[in-house]
Amino acid sequence: MMNEKELTFTADQAGIRIDSYLSQELPGLSRSYIQKIMKGGGCTVGGRPVKANYILHDGDEIYFRVPENREPEILPENIPLDILYEDDELLVVNKPKGMVVHPAAGHYEHTLVNALLYHCQGHLSGINGVLRPGIVHRIDRDTTGALVVCKTDRAHRSLSQQLAVHSITRKYRAICHGSFDRMPDEKIFAGGNLRVTREADDRFRFEGNIGRHPSDRVKMAVVPADKGKTAITHMTVLERLNGYTYVECELETGRTHQIRVHLATAGHPLLGDEVYGPAHCPVRGTEGQTLHAMVLGFVHPVTGEYMEFSAPLPAYFSALLKKLQM
Repeated sequence: MMNEKELTFTADQAGIRIDSYLSQELPGLSRSYIQKIMKGGGCTVGGRPVKANYILHDGDEIYFRVPENREPEILPENIPLDILYEDDELLVVNKPKGMVVHPAAGHYEHTLVNALLYHCQGHLSGINGVLRPGIVHRIDRDTTGALVVCKTDRAHRSLSQQLAVHSITRKYRAICHGSFDRMPDEKIFAGGNLRVTREADDRFRFEGNIGRHPSDRVKMAVVPADKGKTAITHMTVLERLNGYTYVECELETGRTHQIRVHLATAGHPLLGDEVYGPAHCPVRGTEGQTLHAMVLGFVHPVTGEYMEFSAPLPAYFSALLKKLQM
């Protein structure tokens, strides 16, 4: 018999779907996985089973039954990889849009890790455990671009240390709403928690701690200085478009959703960002946020040589640029 854990909640939000509410309360579970549990009768409100589209009332007593976490078997899958570089210690891949980096609840197949297990025949660093073999850093499912993967533990330790001291080069390309033409030399957002300063004519520095959103646990947010983690982004305007701006963002730190949160908090969310941007995207052809990890540079863990790689813009991104340039 499957072991389970029982969770109870008292709804503090009214008028929203219960599956949406539970995905906020249980950020480790995907919404589709929550819906699957509900289909099996794993959720009741006031003692009665409810469907995923049940609309909550303030004070509803929710009971949710989750299968106990087990060490899942992560299987190799023959999924083609766009490899930018590879040697005996590591490889750099160009991750496509829509691919989850590592397995998590509700996503145990078709991830980058599944593909890496097949390609590397299991020869991946084990420091991060069976769910994240070889994974030193990650990018969001709908973000594309360069990602380094470690085959050996010594490579993993070296790259982790470089990440810790912020010496790895990470430059992203993005399209954001609006223009920065009228941005003053310094401006404060989010009640004083985000400071944007002009470093040069078209170069800006964003500094504001990032932590979990206080009311929506699916999101991250700029938070007070005594909370969250220090986050610094350097942004350069590359091209002014029709109502949008094509930018390069260089990470000084690497927090969850950092670029997306900093730009959205300053009033310039990424085009296509379904979490931090407008509810309805005004431009056709977006496939989630327009964010691409273009440049990745680091010191090789064995040779000591600085190496830098560039991932070309994906086709959808180039097509959007061309459309907005017209």
